[in-house]
This record gives sequence, structure tokens and C-alpha cells, in this order.
Amino acid sequence: MVLASFASVMPFIWMLITSLKTQAESIQIPLQMLPAHPDFSAYSRILHEIPFMQFYLNSILSTFFTVTLQMVVATMAAYSFARLHFRGRNVVFILCISILMVPGQAFLIPQFLVVEKLGLINTLTGMILPGIFSIYATFLLRQFFMAVPKEMEEAALMDGYSHFAIFWRIMLPLVRPGIIACVIINGLWSWNNLMWPLIVNTSNDKLTLPVGLASLSSRAGVEYPMLMAGALMAIIPMLMLFILFQRYFIQGIASSGVKG
Repeated sequence: MVLASFASVMPFIWMLITSLKTQAESIQIPLQMLPAHPDFSAYSRILHEIPFMQFYLNSILSTFFTVTLQMVVATMAAYSFARLHFRGRNVVFILCISILMVPGQAFLIPQFLVVEKLGLINTLTGMILPGIFSIYATFLLRQFFMAVPKEMEEAALMDGYSHFAIFWRIMLPLVRPGIIACVIINGLWSWNNLMWPLIVNTSNDKLTLPVGLASLSSRAGVEYPMLMAGALMAIIPMLMLFILFQRYFIQGIASSGVKG
């Protein structure tokens, strides 16, 4: 466990150490483990040489709205597939699951053409819209809804509850660990998404953190201390989110395949 933990944490330690080096020290051969004199100038430079805080804000807004809308759509879709009986339910669900077998890159061109026709290039809406339906979240939450005893639903129906009232007042609180697990997983994916924001945005003030950090690589080389400083600051929101909801996340993943 100690060795596995060290292997997991070592990249973050190296990122911190590199952010405190000079550019010369970061590319020095043989490799210099520790900086001779810790230098925090990389943090100041990345805040002033690129619009880092604007990138940060764009990433926060994009991730928040993408994940929020994903959860709205995924929870309702998962409840419908798990608890409602309608003709063709299983066929529709299998068709949705089959999308997971298609590489995401295959959707980039159709998505771009649709967003361009809607006039949403260089907008927050254009960045969010293609990601609001998550097949993975729908599948995971469907397993949680199926694990809820049907007697609870039958009792609610006898009390006069509608399906929406059952979904909102009974089901959602019971599948909270699954929702939190999906929020963390999809939030991490959205936060680190590089390809789509790079394609849909051409304006510098609409870029997200992954695209902004990638811009530090140029023909002249890579500013490793600045890149590591930016990456270190970029992981803070997702790290805090995981730490705060770690218990629910582990519970959600562990019980996602349990039924009954």
C-alpha cells in the first residue's frame, strides 16, 4: 500500500518540485531532483503572461453547467429505463449503450457542424451543449434505481404520488451516492477536456485551462516551471471536490452493481 501510494503521489510531488525550479534546472541533464534555490516566480508569471484567471473561470463555468445538465438528463433517463415500463425500453437502452463503443473523436465533426449552424462558435453554450447527455452516467444511475425495492414505489403510488413525485422525493435521495460519483467522474472529464474546447473556440478569452496550459508549448520549447505551476493550480478544485465527497464516491462505485 505504501509503494502504491508513493507511485500515485509521486507525479504530484514532481509537479510541485518542478514549479519551484528555474527553466534551466527543469531541463538540466543529468536530472536535478531539488531546486538549488526554490523560485516562486513561475506562479507570478503564469498569472501575468497569459489570461490564466480567465481560463480558470471558463473551466469552472463550463464544468459546472455541463455536469449540472448531465445530472438532470441522466437521472431522468436512468429512472425511466429502470422503473418505467414502455414499449421498446430495452431496445432504446441497448442503442444508447452501443454509443459507448464508438470513439468520441467520431462525433467531433458532426458536433462542430451542428454547433456552427446554431451560431454557437466561441460561446459557453457551444462548449456545453454536446456534453449534456452522458451515457455512462445514465447506465451507472440506472443500476442504482434498479436496486431500490419496488415496494417503496408501490407504496408511494398507493398514496397518490405521481411518477415525477416518486422520482423527486423518494428516488433521488436514495441514489445520492451514485449521483455524487457521477458528478466527480464527469466533472473530472469535463475539467480536463482538451479536444472539444480547442475545436469550438478560436477566441483567446473563451479558452479553458487545458487549452490555455497547452498553449505554453511552442516551437521555442516548453516552459516547464510555468506549465507545472499552472497544472498544480488547475487540480485544486477537482482535488477539493474528491476530498469532500470521497466517502460518497467510494460508496457509489462500490454499490453500483448491487441489485436488491
